[in-house]
Parts: sequence; structure tokens; C-alpha cells
Amino acid sequence: MTEFSSQWLALREPADHRARDRALQATLVRYLENIASTRMGAIRLIDLGSGTGSNLRALAPFLPKDQHWTLVDNDPVLLQKARSVLIGWADEVPEKNTTQGKTSISAIEPLTIVKQHKHITIEFRCDDLAKNIESVLALPADLITAAAFFDLVAEQWLHRFCNALSKPLYTVLTYNGLENWSPPEASDAQVLKAFHHHQQTDKGFGAAAGPHAIAIIESLLQQRGFKTCSALSPWLLTDQDRFLIESLASGSAAAALETQLVSQTVVNQWSVSRAHATECQIGHTDFLAMPEVS
Repeated sequence: MTEFSSQWLALREPADHRARDRALQATLVRYLENIASTRMGAIRLIDLGSGTGSNLRALAPFLPKDQHWTLVDNDPVLLQKARSVLIGWADEVPEKNTTQGKTSISAIEPLTIVKQHKHITIEFRCDDLAKNIESVLALPADLITAAAFFDLVAEQWLHRFCNALSKPLYTVLTYNGLENWSPPEASDAQVLKAFHHHQQTDKGFGAAAGPHAIAIIESLLQQRGFKTCSALSPWLLTDQDRFLIESLASGSAAAALETQLVSQTVVNQWSVSRAHATECQIGHTDFLAMPEVS
């Protein structure tokens, strides 16, 4: 998988959390509350490509009281960072851990925390999702979830994923290719085309699906009888997000330049202009899929 710095993940987290579609999230919450009301024990969630745990921090406060999360990432450094960030985020870290000294597959000690009266147990699994997605999906779970992940994977991998999926899927913030910078720049379309070309290069799973990912997943899961629903979740960035805008401009420019589809002069001019943009909209899609009830 592509390596992401914890600094970049922290920088984008506030924008990610603001962008999520609340109506689709509410549909998911009602489903999980119904599960929690009809059985004993925690609801179980598996977070793919979890990074430092931003998806958990956004979603857990809205979910039923007892939760068990498995954070899956190929980067043990990010998983260790997730553990430390979650400790700082928690309202309480009970002295007696319910894991009773067990260790996870990644050798990162599991964690139990309390946040807004939610009791959350977290396991950290270091695994190569490019190779082992079927075994991860076979783990006990009420929900498979991910954030800003599926645009990085290949269409062939998506076929494997959808063929192995038997549980509900809730994925948020998948890039959909829509961008709008203000004020407009003459080279916006040219640079965006190059950026999209770069985005569909290999990110560790084969040629990435990029902005086509959700359409592919939706088609594949509907063929398997899943009921699906999607909603737009764009970043709406303003001056309060200045550092994120500057980082986006720099990163997009570097990616466009690597493709050699745009001259360095054009890219440099675009990067300087976009770093001073007053507003920026980056398109994402949230997606919920429920398997057919037999």
C-alpha cells in the first residue's frame, strides 16, 4: 500500500470529519443500533487501511455503547501512532484492560478506552490487504468500513473484495474526481487531467481505480444482491484550511509533474496560484451496501 505520513493524515482529519454525509451515516447508525438491541456483546467493526484511526474517531461517538474495532493497516508505524492518538483522544483509559494481556497479530497491544460513555475495544492488525483481503473479510464483524481508501486499489482487487464480502460495507471519502478551485486558473483542467492519470497508477494493489472506484464497487455488489446507497461528501475548504489547501496544491502539482503530461512551467505556476486559492472543493463519495437478507 502507499505510505501516508501521520502528519498528512492529521492535517486532513478535520476536513474529513466535516465532509461526511450525515444522512447516510444516520442510516448506518440505525442499522447498528438495531443489531445492538437484539443481542448481547459489542458490535464489531473492521476498518481497512485505518491509518491513525481517524475513521474510528469520526464514527464511534455515534455508535452503540459497546464497540469492538479492528484497525487494519500494512504500516506498523501508523498503527502504533493510532494507538497513541486514541489514548490522547479518549475520555478515559481504564487501568485494567479487557484484553488481559493478549497481543494482536501486529504485536501492538490492544486498547480499551471510553469516549462519550462509549466503551471501545481496539485491536491493531498489521496486514497486507493487497494479498490478504479474503482472510481479513473472514474475521467476525458486523460491518466492514474504510475511509479514503478504495480509490487507491485496483479494479481486479475490487473484484476480489466484492466476491469475498458478505457483511455490510460503509466506506466514506472515496475520491470521485470532482475538483473546483477559486478563483479559477486557466490550467486547472490540464493539471487535473494529469493528476487523474497519476492517481490511477499502482498504489500497491495494481493500477488504481481512482475516481471510478465507487461506481465499480456499486456495480459489483448490486450484481451480488446488495442494496446500495451513496452520497456526496466533498471537502469544502476555505481560509481556515489554509495549510491543507497549500499541501493539496503542492501534492497535486508534484503528481501532475511526474506524469510528464504538463510542463514544469505550467505546473509551477499552477501550484503557486492554487496555494493562494480562497476556496477549494474536492469531491468524495460516501457509500453504504447491505447484503441481501436470506
